[in-house]
Amino acid sequence: MDLRQLEYFVRVAELGSFTRAAHALGVVQPALSRQIRALEVELRQHLLVRNGRGAVPTEAGKVLLAHARGILHQVQRAREELGRVRGALAGRVAIGLPPSLARTLAVPLTRAFRRALPQATLSISEGLTVAMLDALTQGHLDLVLAYNPPPLPDITLQPLFDEPLALVQRRQPGLAEDPPLPVPLREVATLPLIIPSRPNALRVQVEAALAMLGLKPQVELEIDGVAAILELVADGVGVAILSPHALVAAAHADELIARPLSEPALHAHVMLACSDRRPATLTQQAAADLIRALCAERFGAPSAAPSATSA
Repeated sequence: MDLRQLEYFVRVAELGSFTRAAHALGVVQPALSRQIRALEVELRQHLLVRNGRGAVPTEAGKVLLAHARGILHQVQRAREELGRVRGALAGRVAIGLPPSLARTLAVPLTRAFRRALPQATLSISEGLTVAMLDALTQGHLDLVLAYNPPPLPDITLQPLFDEPLALVQRRQPGLAEDPPLPVPLREVATLPLIIPSRPNALRVQVEAALAMLGLKPQVELEIDGVAAILELVADGVGVAILSPHALVAAAHADELIARPLSEPALHAHVMLACSDRRPATLTQQAAADLIRALCAERFGAPSAAPSATSA
């Protein structure tokens, strides 16, 4: 067997589809199928079974998958160790950021990455917590900044910082609030709320906080996208509960106002998530250090409440 065959097999097994794997790898599907078949012939085992939804590993395939991940990881570590001998870390790091934080962190993170790791490649994706954690599990992302992530198998969580949530409303003409006046959480239950659908972490947190007051949110619309939520708030459709950073670089930022929540205040715990299925490479470890330093500089330390977790 060769490394390319192992890489192709791992990608098909993780994505559950020859078509998706071929697209991700940048190869045509017949070539991918031939390499997988050659690997099966060499090992004298069926490794993947096609079904109506794609492809899943056989029992033999599951055994090989565990070994193949380790082999590919060790090869990557060896390449990075050799790179370090000549004075540089290399490789690709794929980082997932929530949309609100991407507006604040993407540029400074890119600058810091290029300074510290000039021979490495950075990929930044935006997404909601649930989708990004799924991408982390499947190997599409290496590091994820997530809001209030739930404990998950094979995912390690490290606290980065705590961020207050705010009620985002359309700014009323002629009404100046400097600083914006706080809004009791109880009042939120009377307002038309534009909020992501379950199981979004923010949605769960808001519903739980209102339930403690014996209340339920008045959901006007469910939208799984921060930019779309802000557009609808600016259009007067309803209000939203978001991080104040969501307004940074928003298309209609001057038409919106973020008012702090009170009685009780709500805070999002921002965590750095990484997968235990693939131990971090040296380059990924360096990128994680950059993220922690940047967040500490901009947002301060997290509270003692959330602790690092490995489910």
